[in-house]
Formats: sequence, C-alpha cells, structure tokens
Amino acid sequence: MFNFLLKYNHLTLSVIISLVIKMQRILSHVRKAIEEYKMIEEKDKIAVCLSGGKDSITLLRALKALQRFYPKKFELIAVSIDPGFEFFDTKFLQKICDDVEIPLFIEKSNAKEIVFDIRKEKNPCSLCANLRRGVINSIAIREGCNKIALGHNQDDVLETFLLNLFYTGNIGTFSPVSYMDRSKITLIRPLVYTPEKEIKRFIRKNDFEVMQKVCPMDGTSKREDMKQMIFSLTKTIPMVRANLFGAIQRNLNDWKTK
Repeated sequence: MFNFLLKYNHLTLSVIISLVIKMQRILSHVRKAIEEYKMIEEKDKIAVCLSGGKDSITLLRALKALQRFYPKKFELIAVSIDPGFEFFDTKFLQKICDDVEIPLFIEKSNAKEIVFDIRKEKNPCSLCANLRRGVINSIAIREGCNKIALGHNQDDVLETFLLNLFYTGNIGTFSPVSYMDRSKITLIRPLVYTPEKEIKRFIRKNDFEVMQKVCPMDGTSKREDMKQMIFSLTKTIPMVRANLFGAIQRNLNDWKTK
C-alpha cells in the first residue's frame, strides 16, 4: 500500500500516513459500501458532488484517500452548483479541491429564483434537488464521467425511509447504486454505511471548515423532523437505527447484498 502512496512525491510519507489514519474509520465504511454494492470499477471517472457541507467534504476526501491504494484505478473530479444563495462561496470550494488536488467545475443555476422567488414553494426541497440534478448530470456528461458520487449518509437513508413511509405510504428509500437510462450515468452513494455522527466527529477532530448553510430551509424541513424522531426513539430503543437499516437491507431489492 505505502509503496503505491510513495508515487505522490509532492507529499511526505508522514503526511500521507496521517491522512489515511485520520480517515481510517470513515474509509472502512466507505470501502465496505463500495465493495458490497460494486460502486467502483476499473477506469471509472467519477464526478463528486461538492456542496461545501460536512458530508460532501468527507466524501471527497474519502474517495481521494481511497484512490491512492484501491486496486481498481479511477479518476475524480468535483462538481458544484451555485444556486444563487447569498453565502455560496466559490473560493472556499476551490480551496477544498486544491488541498486534495482534484479539479473543480462550478456551474451557476437559477434554482433560488425559480424555487423561492417565482414559484414560492412551501416545500421546495424536491424541486430544488431536481434542478440541481439536471445541471450535475450535464457537467458529468460534458466531462466524460460515467458515475456521480453523492454524499448521502446512513442517517439520510433512514430519514428518507421514514419520510416515504409516513408521508406517501410507501416502503422505500434511495438506492446505494442507481443507473439512469436517459443520461447513461450511474449514481453511487459511498457514505450509506457511515453514520452522520462519525462524519461530524471526523470534521471536528480535523478542524475542517464547512461552508455556511446557504439554503433558508436548512433545519426546518420535514427531514429534520425525521432526524429528531430517530434521535428521540434511540433513547428508549437503542437498536432502532440498526433495526431500521436491517429492515431496509432485507426487504428492498436494491439494498440486498450478495
């Protein structure tokens, strides 16, 4: 492993070892998800969605660290959408990518204008996500990527499961791997085994900055209600998270591992 890392001669061996050790716990979750769901294949070119939040920063650093020793060689770029919110900081995102030597592609979007100013959506998350997804797909195709990596963590999996159950009466959540026929792009979610608390711990222990929240809906959505529900349930049912995640893996076809 370290013979391969030595090829990165612009970094000292001690810095490289420190990077891998710092990410050891995160990397164990990420590698397990990647291997169990066959997320990465030889010569993949992966566009990592970078928002500047804790999840996307962790995902970008984890995939960069993994790239140094993973047996299947793959390329990475970072993509980010400027939705037009006040605190979106392109210089901050560029520094994140410069630190790990990954090229960054930023595209402007009129999501804020459409969602909040024109349509004045009371529940804007779905429409905003669809608008972002279209722009991200376009960048990935333009840059020759065959995969897009999203930063959804294990808590996102559980919260989406409960949202679907309570608000639509459906049993389901997003998949670890999804192939989009129209764009010929595969979506992968390498953080699906990683609890949010471990991501927060990783960011805090390493003193990584995160971008100030730009969306006015952050912390006030129905998803936040599900987060608080799971937190409350865990106090009286310690195994509730494991039970929910196990139910997802046993009963949803896209989540069953071979």
